[in-house]
Parts: sequence; C-alpha cells; structure tokens
Amino acid sequence: KGNGPDTFYTPSDVLVAPNGDIFVADGHGGDMNDRIVKFDKEGNFIKAWGTKGSEPGQFNNTHSLAMDSEGRLFVGDRANLRIQIFDQNGQFLDEWYQFGAPSEVFIDEDDVIYVADSISDEQTNPDFLKGIRIGNAKDGTLTSFIPDPDPSTLQELVVADSLGNVWGGHLSGRMVKRFVRD
Repeated sequence: KGNGPDTFYTPSDVLVAPNGDIFVADGHGGDMNDRIVKFDKEGNFIKAWGTKGSEPGQFNNTHSLAMDSEGRLFVGDRANLRIQIFDQNGQFLDEWYQFGAPSEVFIDEDDVIYVADSISDEQTNPDFLKGIRIGNAKDGTLTSFIPDPDPSTLQELVVADSLGNVWGGHLSGRMVKRFVRD
C-alpha cells in the first residue's frame, strides 16, 4: 500500500473512459489516500490529484466514479456529502450536494444520474434519507427519489437498465433489489 504512481491504499472504484484511460478512486475513508489516479489504456501512470479535505478538489472517502456523455468525471465524495465534477485532466468544474452522501454514482447513456446514498440520516446528513436519487447529469436537477425500503441495510450500489429499471445492491444482507418504473 502507498500513495505512489503504482500503489494504492484501499481503492474503491475504477472507471475506464471511452478512449481507454483508466481512473481509480483511491481512498475509502480513514487516514488513507483521498485522490483520483489516472492511467493510460496501457496502465502507464499519467497523473493523480486530490488530498484529504473538504475544499474543491479535496476528498474525504472517494467512493465512486462515473462519466457523462461529455466526458466529465463525477466523483462520489461520500464523507463530504457531495459529488465533485472534473474534466479528465483533474480540473475542478463543479460540486453538487443535492444527491446526498454518494456511495455509488451511475450515469446512463441519456445522462440520467443515479446516486445511491447508504449513510444519510439525521445525524450524518440532516434532511436527507437513505435511498437512490435520480436526476439530470447535465445540470444537476433532482427528479426522483427511491427511499430505501429497509434503511437498516447498506444500499451502496446502483445501476439502471435500458428499460428504466433501477437496481440497488445491498452490502448488508448481500442482496440486489429491482425497482420497476411505473
């Protein structure tokens, strides 16, 4: 373990960009790395960015990665209760707090963003509940919320299929739940 160009300290997600570049979210809480590491499609180190903190470009529990149709990189900065958005060179673009504490971020081909929040409650993130928030990845508009049917579980994963079904993965209970569009 480490924070060099060829070592990690509890990576939590990997994303492969359309051009083959590889992004790694490195830092799953505690006093570990809190950074994004970028490699080319051959696995050669390109760059890393981020440190522990709460300012733009800093992280506290880099938990998830997603990319929209414009190639913007969305980072679930879970303990900071936000999504940070970067270009592929690590330039900070924006931060969104309206999606709760992002455990998983998924963006479909129509730029619909799905965010699983497994930790929000009155103590960790007042005014937010555990569940899946759905919105527009272009402008951050929040459009729907699927409350976690069993808040005692940890729903940390989310994807959506081409039919509009949303799938939530629960770590506790080791199960997957499907939410069907009405």
